[in-house]
This record gives sequence, structure tokens and C-alpha cells, in this order.
Amino acid sequence: MRGSERASLLLVGLHLHSLRVVFSTNTGFSMSIYDVTSRSIYLRWSKFSGASSYRVTATAVNTVGHSLLAHFSDGTLKSTLTSLIPNTVYAIQAEAIDKNGITLAETRTMQSTAPDVPVIDQAYSKLSSSITVEWRAVPGATGYLLAAQDGDSCIETVVTKSPGTVMGLEPATCYRITIRSVNAGGKSRPSPSRKTTTVLSAPILSASSPSCDSIAVSWKAVYMAVGFSVSLMRSDGLGKMLKQNTTNTSFIFSNLDPGTLYTIKAYAWNANGLPGDDFTYNQRTIPCAPGNVSIEDDEHGNLLVSWFRVNFGHYYVVFVKSDDGLEVYCNTSHTQCLFQSDCGFTYFVSVFAYNNAGQSPLGDVFNYTTAPCCPSNFRAVLVSSDTVEVSWAPVRGAEMYETKAASWRGTVLCNDTATACTLSALRCNTRYNVTVYSFSEARGSNTSCASKYVTTAPCSPEIKNISKEALSVISVHWQSNNEEATYIVTARGEAGLWHCTSSGNSCTLINLPCGSAFSVSVIARSPAGQSLPSYSVPLETAPCCPNDLTLTQVTQSVTNVTWSVGMGAHTYATTLESPKGQAKCHTLQNYCLLGCITCGTNYTVSLKAISETGLTSHCTYQGYSSSACCPSGVKLYRLGNNGIRVYWQASEETISYITDLRGSKGNFTCSPSSGLSYCDITEIPCGDVYTAVVSPATAKSLKFTFCPKKIYSVTCSGSSVGMGKNTVHSFHYSCS
Repeated sequence: MRGSERASLLLVGLHLHSLRVVFSTNTGFSMSIYDVTSRSIYLRWSKFSGASSYRVTATAVNTVGHSLLAHFSDGTLKSTLTSLIPNTVYAIQAEAIDKNGITLAETRTMQSTAPDVPVIDQAYSKLSSSITVEWRAVPGATGYLLAAQDGDSCIETVVTKSPGTVMGLEPATCYRITIRSVNAGGKSRPSPSRKTTTVLSAPILSASSPSCDSIAVSWKAVYMAVGFSVSLMRSDGLGKMLKQNTTNTSFIFSNLDPGTLYTIKAYAWNANGLPGDDFTYNQRTIPCAPGNVSIEDDEHGNLLVSWFRVNFGHYYVVFVKSDDGLEVYCNTSHTQCLFQSDCGFTYFVSVFAYNNAGQSPLGDVFNYTTAPCCPSNFRAVLVSSDTVEVSWAPVRGAEMYETKAASWRGTVLCNDTATACTLSALRCNTRYNVTVYSFSEARGSNTSCASKYVTTAPCSPEIKNISKEALSVISVHWQSNNEEATYIVTARGEAGLWHCTSSGNSCTLINLPCGSAFSVSVIARSPAGQSLPSYSVPLETAPCCPNDLTLTQVTQSVTNVTWSVGMGAHTYATTLESPKGQAKCHTLQNYCLLGCITCGTNYTVSLKAISETGLTSHCTYQGYSSSACCPSGVKLYRLGNNGIRVYWQASEETISYITDLRGSKGNFTCSPSSGLSYCDITEIPCGDVYTAVVSPATAKSLKFTFCPKKIYSVTCSGSSVGMGKNTVHSFHYSCS
């Protein structure tokens, strides 16, 4: 409990003890005392009915001849008794008097005055939080109330004798100091005040040993201080004391003994040179920091930190902090420590020596950067037979990456800060050992990165030739220059796609449509991928043979041949051939007239469809037989009035003929039996001109109109039948 709180509680107790209310036993007239000082008593009484005045008498007990009498009107119910003797017990009587001077009621009490007012001899401050007061003792005082007032703030404390100290004050602050004497009756008036200022607060020291032979002391500024005094001495009392006055807030003591405990004291002084509170701090110097620290990492991912042993060092602690904030330490009596490390980290290493005195100052802080991490699970994608795209995830500590593809034929390198690299100009059908190395300026390249084998796609085949094996069958030959490759031949044209597959160096395309143009290429496939296609070679199949071919005999020696269009054909060559000779025709059209045909002859029919480039398809058709020869020596004879006999000379005895007789009055036909060379037509009208044609008869009773025609006039006068001229037009050919 603070002194001011104790003083307040004590005063309250004293005050309650002195304020007594005294009642008349019979009348209800009462009197109370509400304050007491050294020479005054403050009292009040109750109003009494019928009283016109009141009389108060105070008589000193044990003091002869000292009493006090006072009269008050009926409107006055309180009074102050003054000019009393300090520290004296008074018998006090109050009476209620009527207008006739008769006492109506009375009440009595006993009250002591407070001790006399003390006098301050001196007030001074030795500590920044207190002021000490000295005074002469006051008779009858059982205690004293000290008060320190700063503006509206007042701190009080009760003491029993001089000197007394007021605690809980502010440093470097001016206070007005008063004192009162206290006994069971009350407290005196305040003494005349004294102004006193508390001294400065002590500087709060902090100290460290930056080296094994020095101690650095620092403190915060002190209010109202103009200077500071700092002293240092060995705590064991050996050696001399070092003292320094300064206006700064820090100082370094040097040339000290390592590992030694020192006591440091400091105080501030004000403008008058008065010192304030002092502050004591103990600080040990230790041992010197270990030197010749070396750091190295091994192949197992460990950092080995080693150093030289130092004097006064009983054991050592090594702190290793990584650049991600994680810190580990090692406590050892040896001169080396082993730490687990990771790739791509920078480690900050500090080594401290310890003994019974404590920790050495911080020596040099070393940093060590491990090799960057290796890209793991990098991905190699074959873009083409000579290009591989390699990609990977970024790794810690890497500033650049080097991608290397090595084979027995050579090495390809790619350097980039990106996490992808395209290796071009590779050889097809080649196995490469691909490695991605990480690089940092601090440690260079991490050469322990794992590699992968990547085989490039097969080389593009080269078509050597294309041969025609049969109709719609083509063989493609190429140079095989890949291992474990399958070759796919593709013929691409407007008619569609045709494929064949082979693991050798040739392949046959079948069922190619006639009369079509193709572009033929070859690709190679292997588990590594697919090659680029070979250069394309044009391919043209022979023209298609016409589906339909028709022969029509135009004259006895001329036949008309027609056919449908053959796909891919540019020109056609038609041939009719027999033992008696052949007829040929070469044309751009799809028809042809063949002359010099021998009548009554069986011919073999063939046609060549020829493309623009000279490819030929040989087409054969069903044989063709030319018509029988027309008869010769056709003559007509009259048979009676209405008949005619037509006579001819047959080209062959086995041929049958048919006779047609046509006129304006009718048409007549005669078919004689086989082997006869004449035919009779009866009952024909006379008086008309008839055209007579004798032609070979066919199985389908076809009539050939190209045999010679004879015109005859038949009269009705009984004259002989006239013989007309041959009016048939015939074709003329120069036949060989």
C-alpha cells in the first residue's frame, strides 16, 4: 500500500474518532464535533423547541483558569471554539435557554485539541522518487502527516517521527512540502511550506561485450539531465576503477580482461551539478570469438563447419540460418560441427565460444551457398526427327540452365534462363543422352544432375524407284537407313489414299485404279516417333480400257468402231486382225472407221488406251466377223405377166441370200433355199420402177444395205423387163 493511501486511511480513522454525537438522555437535545485543530474545535447542535438562545462552555481539563463561554441566538446551530490550547482535553457543554434565561436542556462531551503545528527544518531529495523532511518534535503528537503537492497532485504519508520521507514522487519535479502533527483529537494546520525538487532518475543501462576486451554501455536520455557519469570496476575488486563523464548516451570501455565480470554504475546530474539516482549493471567480457572458420559441403548433402580452438573457451555453439528463416544450432566441445544442407540455399554461419562467464561476442558471420538444385522429372518431347523440346520445373538456386544432348556423333548445347530449351540440328535415328544442368553465379554448375536417354525419330526414307508389277499393282523401293523402323508407303491422289507397310526396303501397292495420278511418299515409324515423309514421287497408272466397244459394218470393206471413254486415256489405237490382214486406226476420238475389211472374215478386236505420257493399256474384246460378200452378176428375168426371177452369182455356196425389191407400188422380199442362186417374186404390179438388192442373209435376218442396187422398170404392155443402171454409190479404199 502506498504511503499516501495509508495516510488517508489513518486520517479518516482519527476524524471519525473525534466526531462524536452526544444526546441528552431525557430531552433529545444533541451536539456533535465535526473538526478539530490545534487551537479550534468545530461543533454543531440540534435545534430545541422553545429555546431562544444557546450557550456553549469549554473548560480545559487539568489546566487551571482556562475556560471559554459563548452565547448564540436561536438561529445559530453551529460554532467554532477558538484560542484553545493545543494538545489539551476540553469539557464542552451546550445548553438550550428560553427567553426567561431558564435552561431547558443541556448536553456534554469531552474533546482534545490537536497538537501544535510543526516547523520544517529542512527538506531534500536523495532519490528521484522521494523527498525527506526533518522537523522538531511537537508535544502530544502521536504522528505526523507529510504532504508533497505538485499542482493538483498531492501525495501524503504518515510517519511517527522526524525525519520522514514522502515516496512515489516523479523525478526532477518541484514539490511544495508541508507537515501536520496528529493525535487522537485530530490534526494540526499545515506547516509553512518548503519547495523541494526531486533529483534526476537513474539512467537505465544496457551493456554488451562487442569483443573479448571491451564492454559497450548505452542508456536512454534522462529528463533534465545535462551530463552522465559512468564507472566500471572488476566485480572481484581487483584492478582500478575506470570512470568517464560524458554528455552522450553511450560509452565503450576497452582494454579489459576477457571472461571477466565487471560492475558498472552510472548516474545523471542536472544543471546545478546535483547527481541523481545511480544504476548498477553487471556485465562479463568472455571469451573471444573463434577464428579461422571454414565451411565445406560433401557429396551427402552436409555442411561441415570447423574453427580453431580459443582461449577460455570451454565449449562452442554454431548457429546456421538458411535464407528461408530456418535456424539450427550445434553445441559441442570439439572444433567442428556437421549440418544437413539442401541444394540451392544460402546459409549464414556464426560460431560462439562459451565458458562460465558466458558467450563470446559475435565474430564474423559467414555465408555459404550450396549448389543449385537439379531439375527433376524434366520432360523431353520429340518435335521432329531433328528437334527435341525439353522442359522442366524451376528449381531453387538456379539462375541459368544448360541443356546438353550427347551422342557418339557429337554434342548439342542450349543455355537459357527459361525452364525450357529446344535442341535442334540433332541427327535422326540417333540415341542421345540428355541432361539439364542448373547454374548459379555463387557456385557455378551442379554437375551431379541425372540424365535421360532420348532417341530421335527415324530418318526420312529416299525412294529409289517405282516399278509396275501387274495391272493395278505397283512396287515402291527405297533405301532403308533406320533401325527397328516400319515403313509406310502412301499413294495420294484424287481417287483416294492407298497404303502398304513393310519393315524392309520395298512395298507393293495393289488395287490401284487405272487412269489415275498419284503422289507417292514413304515415312518411317519406330518407338521413338515418326520421320518426316520422303520426297514425293509422281505415279500414273495406265489408262482404263473402255467398257463398251461396238463394231458396225458400213460397207463391204469399211467398219465403224465406237467405244466408251477410258479414264486417263488420251489417244486410242484400234486394230482388227485376221489371217487375211489387219486394219488399224489411231485417233483422239472414241470412234474410228476401219477400211480394207475383207468380207466374210473373222477378226480379232483389240484396242490400246494411251495416256499423255505414253502409258498404254492393251484392251481385248470379243471377236468380230465381217459380213459375207455381196453376190455378183445380179440379173432379173420376167416370169409371165406378174413375176420376176432375180439371179446372181454366189461368193460361196454355203451362204444364203435375201432379195429385196422395192417400188412405189410395194415392197417385196424373197429368201431362196440354201444353195440356190436365184429367187422368184410373183404377182408384182407392173408399170413401176423397182430397186433390187441381193445381200447375204444373217442369222438375225439382218439386211445389209451396202450391196449394189439394180433399178428395173416393169411395163404392163407385155414388153420385156428393162435392165436399169446400177445407182448404188460405193466407197473406195486403197487396200494393201
